[in-house]
Amino acid sequence: MIYYVIIPAYNEAGFLEKTLESLIAQTLAPKKVVIVNDNSTDHTEAIIDQYCESHPNFIKHNIISKATHLPGSKVVNAFNNGLSLLNDDYDFIVKLDADLILPVNYFEKISSHFLKNTTIGIAGGFAYEKNEKGEWLLNHPMNKEHVRGAFKAYKKECFKKIGGLKKSIGWDTVDELLANYHGFTTYTDAELKVKHLRPTGKSYHKKARYLQGEAMYKMRYGFIICLLASLKMMLSQKRIIVLWNNIFGFIKAWKQKQPYIVSVEEGKFIRSYRTKGIIQKLNPFK
Repeated sequence: MIYYVIIPAYNEAGFLEKTLESLIAQTLAPKKVVIVNDNSTDHTEAIIDQYCESHPNFIKHNIISKATHLPGSKVVNAFNNGLSLLNDDYDFIVKLDADLILPVNYFEKISSHFLKNTTIGIAGGFAYEKNEKGEWLLNHPMNKEHVRGAFKAYKKECFKKIGGLKKSIGWDTVDELLANYHGFTTYTDAELKVKHLRPTGKSYHKKARYLQGEAMYKMRYGFIICLLASLKMMLSQKRIIVLWNNIFGFIKAWKQKQPYIVSVEEGKFIRSYRTKGIIQKLNPFK
């Protein structure tokens, strides 16, 4: 299968080279790789230039956006800028972070999954992060069917149906919900172990703590589902502040009448889908 890769990069000089090397080593090579230099102030651009000179399928694209690193808007804005340089001559498209090391057969396996099961719309592996002892341990805080936003591969038909990526917090949750809405499934391959060089959220601005609740509002969860989902997150992370932050973010978005990122019908589907998931997890006889 033919695939394109888009890498948003903001001050990634410490990691980018390893990510690009792991792309070059792939047993199934990408047709094009667009590296979006998003207003970096370190020597990220110099690294991009070095690789673009020696690899004709690598493309540099410079943009200028706000320096504040909030999850959602900045990274999707960079991705969409990179997307504007590409045509539709691909079978799947990949949003890839600039701080990863991929297994050499990563995209060969992703391609195989898309070919074997035509219902799969989004696919990916699992993230591993190094602990204090130097051990690479699984870090996958959401359910096992969720593909981490750091390395999402979208089949073209699915990507078009969901309308691409939403420039909003929650983009890497609503994409899977909309894929389900349109009849696609997500698939995670436990054998594809991706090394994540920087712990999740380490570079995010402090304002990001309220954005999970904002995302739930924008996805039309409704307050009850937001509350239940936040309780689940609180118990999972063992931090009561998570519940407060999510509820505060939800109410703040409601008061500000922030725009939804899904339609009324899509929101109805999402609430039903989430409710069924909650009931299944609470069912002691499942």
